[in-house]
Amino acid sequence: MSDLEVRIVDLEPLRVASFLGFGESPEELAWEKLLGWARPQGLLEDPEAHRLFGFNNPNPSPGSPNYGYEVWIELRNEDVAATDEGEIKDFAGGLYAVTRCVVPKGKFEVIGETWKKLVTWREDSKFRCGAHQCLEKHVDFESPDTEFVLDLYLPIAE
Repeated sequence: MSDLEVRIVDLEPLRVASFLGFGESPEELAWEKLLGWARPQGLLEDPEAHRLFGFNNPNPSPGSPNYGYEVWIELRNEDVAATDEGEIKDFAGGLYAVTRCVVPKGKFEVIGETWKKLVTWREDSKFRCGAHQCLEKHVDFESPDTEFVLDLYLPIAE
């Protein structure tokens, strides 16, 4: 096994508002849509009640600089409606292997490297690959040397 710190999480079903970006920098596009919708509703004031998740959708294709990125904001008791930019979805949740990924300023390649380590961890573990969605959970953390922090959620099955 690697020295990667991994915890097993049974993620409960979620109701989310979903926003999609597509292009060479789809993360920025998707986040702009989510923030523009969520901020006026006060949904960004409590990061634990309104957790933020993202994932590639669709994944990058060889030979193309374009791909998609989808971001979710968790909805608890809010009575909200879909917009032209996003939709309301129900996610069934599932079992995950989770590790923290601290992204230093300008070092975005750390995300892919950490995903590879997590997959290797799963291959060496008792767990099989799960069929549910991979997720990147945004962690509320600020540091002058850090771009951002993610918890990487790799779907697993026993």
